[in-house]
Amino acid sequence: MTAKLKKIASNFQFKGELKRIVQNLTGNINKTYRFYYEDGNDKYSYTVQAINKYVFKQPELVMKNIDAVTKHIKKKIELAGGDPNRETLTIIPTNDGKLFYIDEDGEYWRAYYFIDGASTYDTVSDPSHLYHAGVGFGNFQKMLADFPMDELIETIPDFHNTKKRMTTFFESVERDEVGRAKFVSDDIFFFETYRDIAESLVNMQNAKAFPLRVTHNDTKYNNILIDNKTGKALCVIDLDTVMPGLSLYDYGDAVRFAASTAIEDEPDLSKVGVDLILYEQFTHGFVSSCSGFLEKTELKNMALGGVVLTIELASRFMADYLDGDKYFKVTRTDHNLQRARNQIKLAQDMLNKYDKLCNIVERYI
Repeated sequence: MTAKLKKIASNFQFKGELKRIVQNLTGNINKTYRFYYEDGNDKYSYTVQAINKYVFKQPELVMKNIDAVTKHIKKKIELAGGDPNRETLTIIPTNDGKLFYIDEDGEYWRAYYFIDGASTYDTVSDPSHLYHAGVGFGNFQKMLADFPMDELIETIPDFHNTKKRMTTFFESVERDEVGRAKFVSDDIFFFETYRDIAESLVNMQNAKAFPLRVTHNDTKYNNILIDNKTGKALCVIDLDTVMPGLSLYDYGDAVRFAASTAIEDEPDLSKVGVDLILYEQFTHGFVSSCSGFLEKTELKNMALGGVVLTIELASRFMADYLDGDKYFKVTRTDHNLQRARNQIKLAQDMLNKYDKLCNIVERYI
């Protein structure tokens, strides 16, 4: 337990006496810790995070979004007779009532109540969990359907604007900042070949084919808590990128992550592909929870959403590799290259099975 973390703790409205701190090593962006407190026989724990300022240039706006969205969701949960303290995040304010604390190094810190009795998963151990995760992410969009979109700030402008992502990628290729482009010529050819598909959702959005919605924009399977007792989705977490977007972004990113046969940095590409059973489980849950809410054009293009979001993430990993690993946390040499090739292989498998993916979606429309 470092002196710095103790000082961080002293600035938040935590209950009891700090007993220990454990770092959570999962996640690619923010530094995350669990703080354990005791007050007599009562025990409390909190999630404490340092917001990555390289990724989020204005952390105060990130927190403003999260505060507004969670308050809105809490009202919906209360009306439905649920438990707002477990079914959405609860921000712990600082001693002076702010949503974040800035330390002497200019680092932004935030805190939430830790939600006990629930777990996150990097891979699917029980396929039924994925059905419930689909329901959870679909309900998340549905609860925010009437949220005033103009109150949200774009925390990362053009986050899923794949036209700009492709432009950024090819700029990284041209810049070749750390001399790595010569190692990835086949990978560059993949992006050249499928650039039109990658940009298709943005082109369709520009043609008004889809409505803008309040979306999560980072719907990885490990961004939803699964209740340990019921196996049902409990709470959507990691709300840093909640902003206007397409429903297809949330669906596509979710199936990209959860329906893969391997974790997204698996270096053995023979293990990587799309699992049709898992794909169907999530699709069934997501579509059923969005019944009467999503438009036909959204439903008809869900499979395309999965392909586009997979290519997009592959381009982001590869661009970061070419730029010298500045954005995503890496733990080994060529980590971002392995991630990128993993996603390229997954996108290729999705394209090979595209008709089957479309048929799965059709079953539940």
